Amino acid sequence: MKPLGKNTSVEVSHISPRGLWLLIGEREYLLPFTEYPWFADAKVADIHDVKLLRGHHLHWPSLDFDLDLAALNDPAGYPLVYKV
Repeated sequence: MKPLGKNTSVEVSHISPRGLWLLIGEREYLLPFTEYPWFADAKVADIHDVKLLRGHHLHWPSLDFDLDLAALNDPAGYPLVYKV
């Protein structure tokens, strides 16, 4: 995966009852709560508290949760799924 540019940022563009959308650079990602349950009961402020580190590492310090962009770009390459 090609790293994103230095000025690339991450933004939570929308939160719905089904999931959240992240805008990273010019690409938008849907993170459904069924696949990312850590966000389902999180406070809105904690969901918005996301950092993009090293151009590929998403970090939510308030939730102690990390996610690599590679898992969002190629879900089939990361078949482990959290079960509630």
